[in-house]
Amino acid sequence: MSKNNANRQIARAASIVMLAFAFGQIVGLVRRILVAQTFGAGAELDAFIAANRVSETLFNLVAGGALGSAFIPTFTGLLAKDKKDSAWKLASAVGNWVALVLSLLALLAAFFAPQIVRYALAPGFSANPEQFNLTVALLRIQLFSAVLFGMSGLIMGILNSHQVFLIPALTPSMYQFGMIFGVLVLAPSMGIYGLAWGVVIGALLHLLLQVPALIKVNRQATESAESAEKKQDKNTPPCSDDFSRPARRAKGPKPLLRRSGNLAYTFTLGIGDSNVFEVLRLMGPRLLGVAVVQLNFWVNIWLASKMPAGSVVGIEYAFALMLMAQVAIAQSIATAAMPTFSAQYALGKLGEVRNSLSATIRGVLLLSVPATVGLIILRVPLITMLYQRGEFNARSTELVAWALLWFAIGLVGHSVMEILARAFYSLHDTKTPVFVGIGAMTLNIVFSIAFAKLFEKIGWMPHGGLALANSLATALETILLMILMRKRLNGLNGKSIAQGFGQASLSALGMGIALLWWRESQAESGAWVIALGGLAIGGIVYLLAVWILKVNEIQDIFAFIQRKMTRKA
Repeated sequence: MSKNNANRQIARAASIVMLAFAFGQIVGLVRRILVAQTFGAGAELDAFIAANRVSETLFNLVAGGALGSAFIPTFTGLLAKDKKDSAWKLASAVGNWVALVLSLLALLAAFFAPQIVRYALAPGFSANPEQFNLTVALLRIQLFSAVLFGMSGLIMGILNSHQVFLIPALTPSMYQFGMIFGVLVLAPSMGIYGLAWGVVIGALLHLLLQVPALIKVNRQATESAESAEKKQDKNTPPCSDDFSRPARRAKGPKPLLRRSGNLAYTFTLGIGDSNVFEVLRLMGPRLLGVAVVQLNFWVNIWLASKMPAGSVVGIEYAFALMLMAQVAIAQSIATAAMPTFSAQYALGKLGEVRNSLSATIRGVLLLSVPATVGLIILRVPLITMLYQRGEFNARSTELVAWALLWFAIGLVGHSVMEILARAFYSLHDTKTPVFVGIGAMTLNIVFSIAFAKLFEKIGWMPHGGLALANSLATALETILLMILMRKRLNGLNGKSIAQGFGQASLSALGMGIALLWWRESQAESGAWVIALGGLAIGGIVYLLAVWILKVNEIQDIFAFIQRKMTRKA
């Protein structure tokens, strides 16, 4: 695949995924608005968020980022080499392991739930027996979702490896719809327990949406295998001189593709399968890295549980707003790019990997830099517009806005790191990003404790220190990964990346000045006017600026639109 074709493939897939992720983020935003309106930023929602962290941790440890980063490169490599039979046997074995391990861990977590909450998750809740018991009960309910998410995560990896992105990208929306059902339908009679069951329903929808696409992909793979085998049979000459007898096949190597019956689910753990071993080998270091990241989340909840009520909600909602931008910008692009990176590496084309990666990083920078400026300047009117109603009052807005200020600083680092990490995984290197991540997250924990105490000492809300710690540690992690990837690929088109960052920063500076003027001039207006008007003005100013600076990506987009319009005319 040529450089331009690979970049266009990533761009097309990323645009599809970005739209689907954007839809998911909108639905998720609606869900958070409804939850905030119903429960506010208080002890009850603190308990739900803390309880949800256990099932989230189990999913991420076994079948989330750890499995995806190990499974997709191996599975994609087999497909690129036309070893479909081996690829589907690998998928079956990995699926069986995911279901088995997650089920056992969920049972253990349910049994030891009181000890988990009291000693590891939220010791601050022990002072309030009602909140403590509520957290334990909600934890046990939500454990069902871990197993469902595990299987869904594996299917997502299979579909992405086949360049199917739309359906997997829509699954987060299904999860959010499940929680919305819990808030609107179940919560009126069940309270916060209805929201917990909504998590389980959302996980089930997350899984079921992908099943038809998985069946279709398997059927297409089966038909492809049958077609290839028939073609191979047709090209095999007969070796019998007696044409009245059935012709015998000439001796030679056995066909690579076997009957389609092998391209289906098999009840196996793949013990002794070298491909399963490769997934486990790649997953080991990544598993350690995910564990450290999850440990950081646990430390944040552990510390926030000892802060004023609503601090857990403040951290959660602020991080979610930052993550909305990061998902729409970086995760969508990274999801689309990873199969391309993996295929390029499997075919030994490191030069193409370098070109695709540098172009991807430029695109992420052009989107994440203005998003950072917008979140910082418009954070208060945005939060007021979105959440401040019902039980979510001005104090709740203040808690979330303070944390968002410090989280937004790290948006660029989070976005670029997402791309770099996926690139390392595509090169079958899970050790480098994991060990770098372990160091960064260790610093994060140290920073969290130090900054929380510093903020409290100078009279600032201490949960803001947790957000600043996350942003600083992520920035350091991104810089080191960039240096290591540059060495790995013998260069990273650094001049092009630096130019893109400079153009994005200069354009975002102009946008920021316009947003500050708008915010101050409309100080007496409502939050809706300031937020929506600011988004429109900021977007227009930024687009004009990058067009004036002749940014390549923007010129390509305008040229594409012009060609389409000319062709249509």
